Amino acid sequence: MTKPLSSVAGAVLAGALAALSGGCAFGPPPLPPGVVEVQLATLNDFHGNLEPSRFVYDSVRHDDARTVMAGGIDTLGAALRAWRKQDPELLLVGAGDLIGASPAISSMWADEPTLAAMDLLGLRASTVGNHEFDAGRIELLRQQKGGCKSPRADKACKFDPDYAGAKFSYLAANVIDMVTRKPILPAYKIETAHGVKVAFIGTVLRETAETSMASGIAGLEFIDEADAINRQLPELRQQGVGVFVVLLHQGGTTVEKFDQHDCGQLKGPVVDVVKRLDPAIRVVVSGHSHKGYLCRVDGRLVTQSDTAGHVMARIKLRIDTATNTLRDASATQEVMVPGAWPADPALEAYLKKARERSAAQLARPVAALAVPSVERDLDDGGESPLGDLVADSVLAAGRPFGAQIAFMNNGGMRRDLESGAGNRVAVGQAQAVLPFGNKLVAMNLKGWQIHELLEQQWIGGRDSWRGLLQVSDGFAYQWDAKRGEGSKVLPDSVTLNGVPLQRESSYRVIVNNFLAEGGDAFPMFANGSNRAETGVLAVDALTAYLVKREEAGKPAGRAGTQQRIRRLR
Repeated sequence: MTKPLSSVAGAVLAGALAALSGGCAFGPPPLPPGVVEVQLATLNDFHGNLEPSRFVYDSVRHDDARTVMAGGIDTLGAALRAWRKQDPELLLVGAGDLIGASPAISSMWADEPTLAAMDLLGLRASTVGNHEFDAGRIELLRQQKGGCKSPRADKACKFDPDYAGAKFSYLAANVIDMVTRKPILPAYKIETAHGVKVAFIGTVLRETAETSMASGIAGLEFIDEADAINRQLPELRQQGVGVFVVLLHQGGTTVEKFDQHDCGQLKGPVVDVVKRLDPAIRVVVSGHSHKGYLCRVDGRLVTQSDTAGHVMARIKLRIDTATNTLRDASATQEVMVPGAWPADPALEAYLKKARERSAAQLARPVAALAVPSVERDLDDGGESPLGDLVADSVLAAGRPFGAQIAFMNNGGMRRDLESGAGNRVAVGQAQAVLPFGNKLVAMNLKGWQIHELLEQQWIGGRDSWRGLLQVSDGFAYQWDAKRGEGSKVLPDSVTLNGVPLQRESSYRVIVNNFLAEGGDAFPMFANGSNRAETGVLAVDALTAYLVKREEAGKPAGRAGTQQRIRRLR
């Protein structure tokens, strides 16, 4: 059972973590002759979380889980400052999704505050993640190289007038330009620490095209991760590199705790990639699945820390200087509890600046909810209260375009919709739910196309009903988990306002532009006819709907679902 910590208990835990984060695992034991130790700190899936947030701390160090506030760039800065006093040549690297799906304090400024914060933390390199492509290839390259010419002109260069670009290097060994047949960003970066060259090779999951807007990644090919990594080694060896670390934005899960050393039950796509790597590669820093682990796969160290900056991993590489090879590698996880390390004034000042610049806009009230919060938790059918609310807001925005049905993808909703005093929602709370800046697109789909669309929810590698689309008021259907792929939906159960959909009848559907281009592996949306670009942002649709409901005396939001999606067994 999760136990919340009081501020006093939090301070006690912070002190304990501070003690554990240095002397025990990273003290200075004597090294054998001819061996040097290179220390790494790693981040993954930061997602623009400049401020701390809740983290369920379920550790091998404790008998039960507890909830703490963790993360925040000021805390990360404090930890790194302390660790660099132990080893000034420590290298900070990332495993992707540093930006994208970010809270409003970062997303409202095109994530430029997060990129600048990464530079202040001393990040050296990170692979791109799939969310680095949320705003497309052009924007990613601008974020790396600098400048203000952006597809998000309303956000770019608004935090600071002259955005100079990220000083750290984004890596993309498997993201290939179809014209040049070369990676769009460097495949690797070589760093030198304690006189030894270490190469960091970065790749993103090859399925990134399914999670990104097609228009934003046009002309790009995402090739096999292991193949892209292995092909870099001959070139790196020619440059005198014998130690290789992979930064892989692909992950897995394990039943073991996030800080269990040498865990052996890792499952998921990362395992297949790791098993196909060149034997010389013995350390893989992974991401994407937001699950912490310190595992071994075929003798290789494979790590991942938690999302949102809650945890950083510390990795020790022991290198034989005579043979220029990695002798062994080990790792620990460190929870980023505020107060566990002496403050870093530079990062504290930067966080204060970001808060002050954002506060007035984010605090503007929108409307009241009927409940204190509307949650993303799914019921047995795969429906959530938040999904109902957001789908209804999309439908309301689409009515002027003739919309009859709205669909919403679960991955597009990043937080519960929370409120403050009087159940009132602020701008920042609404933007935290829908941070992507997606616009709505209306289209026509025939009844048979909608049936096939619903069946696509269980096709394409989805092994769980938790990927089900959320649907708007008036639309409903039933599904049977025991039926085979392609026939899970009961045909006669798919109804609009209580009337079964007709196979050849045309229905007006509205979705965000990510789905409209076939995103999240729903290609049927890309076949919609009579398409209309509404120009309406999904977050604006949500806030307008909340205002309208309050003005009508019926504030939006429920604690439970509307039972639009029903699971039979």
